[in-house]
Amino acid sequence: MNEVKESLRNLKQKYKLFQQQQFTFIAALEHCRETAHDKIRPITSIEQVQSYTDHHCNNSTDRRILLMFLDTCAELNKLCQCFEALHAGTPVTANLLQKCKTLVSQSNDLSSLRAKYPHDVVNHLSCDEARNHYGGVVSLIPLVLDLMKEWVAHSEKLPRKVLHVSEPEARCPEATTGAAGPSQTADTRPGSRKHQCRQLRKDNLQPGGRDRGGPKPPWRPPGGTL
Repeated sequence: MNEVKESLRNLKQKYKLFQQQQFTFIAALEHCRETAHDKIRPITSIEQVQSYTDHHCNNSTDRRILLMFLDTCAELNKLCQCFEALHAGTPVTANLLQKCKTLVSQSNDLSSLRAKYPHDVVNHLSCDEARNHYGGVVSLIPLVLDLMKEWVAHSEKLPRKVLHVSEPEARCPEATTGAAGPSQTADTRPGSRKHQCRQLRKDNLQPGGRDRGGPKPPWRPPGGTL
């Protein structure tokens, strides 16, 4: 549970950085819509933002902020998996988790989402932008974070025995992935070390290189020369 809470805190901090750049995010989407000749449709899904990023993004500033949004959504999705692994859930937590999973689904329709007080992301949009284009996409992350915060609050009240897996097994996907790298490397290193040890032992059994097929040094008489 502590790892889950830490991951959620980190995501909140990442979102704060993104929120400070909302104007840049909206400008990037506007540029992509112009390039795609797609000025009528609202931004309705994460999948649509991904498509704009892949096919209609023409400068590094726009790409950076769009990728920041997509990365945050991907991490929210991974955190949902982490929640699911931590415990089977009560009806309340299961409902909250299902809402989170639906919201961060690539094809979920975001157009009707609106984050309300205390969130002010929609207030920073013009009336036309909020109503017709970007109100849903800017509301997605804060709404999911709120649901996750509520999930954690409910889960902390559950008895310990409800957590049906141990902490190491319930690690967040990104933490598990990060740990997998060193372990795979560690799996290969012992073999390498064994090979080096075998070679070292072989060398120790062959002093002077006599058994390696190399030439023997010439015999010299005591106190004399050849």
